[in-house]
Amino acid sequence: MEDNNINIHVQNPDGSLTTLEAPVDMGLSLMEYLKACEYDILATCGGMALCATCCVDVLEGEEKLNEMTDDEYAMLDTLPDLLPNSRLACQLQLNPAMDGLVVKLHGSSE
Repeated sequence: MEDNNINIHVQNPDGSLTTLEAPVDMGLSLMEYLKACEYDILATCGGMALCATCCVDVLEGEEKLNEMTDDEYAMLDTLPDLLPNSRLACQLQLNPAMDGLVVKLHGSSE
């Protein structure tokens, strides 16, 4: 792993993990990176925290993330199946502290 990359682990619907090497020097959000890796994220609003279609569940590393903004909380609160560890991937800018983060797409099989 280069200094400008971190490992993000994505839990697949079958429970297996896929490790992605994500750049932290490009100003990408987790949503933008997951879309670039061809994960099925709608991101209808384009990353403005207005639709919750990029929701992920943080399985490990929640303490590594920035605090949730009021806008993010308000949007997540509209989800009928919100979990305590749900976050909007568009609001999570990739940074070195996120190395080792484990997420799954919200609503994918347990």
